[in-house]
Amino acid sequence: MGILIPLILISISCVVIWRAGDGFMAASEYIGRNLSEGVRGASINAIASSMPEVFTSIFFLFILSDKGEGFSGGIGTTAGSAIFNSMVIPAVSVIAVIGIGLAKRIKVSKKVMLRDGIALILTELIFLILISGSSLEWYHGLILMCVYVVYISYMFISMNFNKKKADNGEEEVEQEEDEDEEDDEPQPSFFKSLISFDLENIFIRGEINGPKAWPLLVFSTLSIAAVCYLLVVACEWIGAAEYTVPYLGTYNGLDIPLMFVALILASAASSFPDTVISIKDAQRGQYDDAISNALGSNIFDVCFALGFPLFIFSALYGPIEMAPEIVDQSSELRLLLLILTIVAVIIFTSSQYIGKKKAFVLLGIYFLFVVYIVGRSADNVVANNIADFLVNTVRTFSIR
Repeated sequence: MGILIPLILISISCVVIWRAGDGFMAASEYIGRNLSEGVRGASINAIASSMPEVFTSIFFLFILSDKGEGFSGGIGTTAGSAIFNSMVIPAVSVIAVIGIGLAKRIKVSKKVMLRDGIALILTELIFLILISGSSLEWYHGLILMCVYVVYISYMFISMNFNKKKADNGEEEVEQEEDEDEEDDEPQPSFFKSLISFDLENIFIRGEINGPKAWPLLVFSTLSIAAVCYLLVVACEWIGAAEYTVPYLGTYNGLDIPLMFVALILASAASSFPDTVISIKDAQRGQYDDAISNALGSNIFDVCFALGFPLFIFSALYGPIEMAPEIVDQSSELRLLLLILTIVAVIIFTSSQYIGKKKAFVLLGIYFLFVVYIVGRSADNVVANNIADFLVNTVRTFSIR
């Protein structure tokens, strides 16, 4: 019973984030409908699907009494989500396409993969160097946000440059045909949409337009924010030695560091929209969007989902002070994130195709990551030795 209540809350959060994320995605796709493939995946899709990480990091930081631990929960969520995005999302997207017989393997643009992969590695290097020491200031968050602005600016500049060189007439016709096909699909009733929390069909009856898209965007955002609060509370309860549920009593948690809980549970729940979006993109044949959404989400998570809460909180209340053990855990996780990202980018760019073999390799790596985190939370000797190696590596290169 000790962890049953939090797990129920996390399950509810996952479903609501998924449904609200669909609504957010529909609205943001309309707003960004004129963006090219690849750019849309790495910008609009990535931001839309990463809103849960933003709110989760905000609530972890502003709600918990220990601000250092709260920030560690934010790091755990964003870093865990980034690893989930790099490993699980591309793998399940490929398996989904192969499973329904659309293709035996998917072809991706090596140029797009290198572009987003290199940008992500550079972002994580900056993250590894910048978020260091035991005291974090407002300018750390500002620098992270500026890194994302530079990345997005480059994306839009390159898109405009490519538009001048390419003839998109056929692409526009194909998009119009797709829209016509979507319009022919019957819509569920308003009552059914309400029961299933189908925000897209609640707010948009008929053809989508600006006056319908913006209210959908706002309500979806508020829904995601509300349920992310529940997600943060549930993770805090699981990690605590003991917690109290109003009107129900006091229960025992797992008594493990909050960062480890956020790494697995909060990150997986908040990454659910990314997974759904990438699978849909892959099934429509938009393979570059499917992968670049995952990589672009990681850049947004690291730069904005952590940078924005850090900037706001430290500007209002002063520096965030972290205990030495949290600093070590943060160093360990940041280096592990960088290593796994490099591995994922090598897998993506080793050829133009991603098939079952690569998909299962990615899933295997993520499984080993989960085993490692479980081992760390259980104080396993092997896991602790790996953690000591990672922390000492960071110290050796003086990037802590």
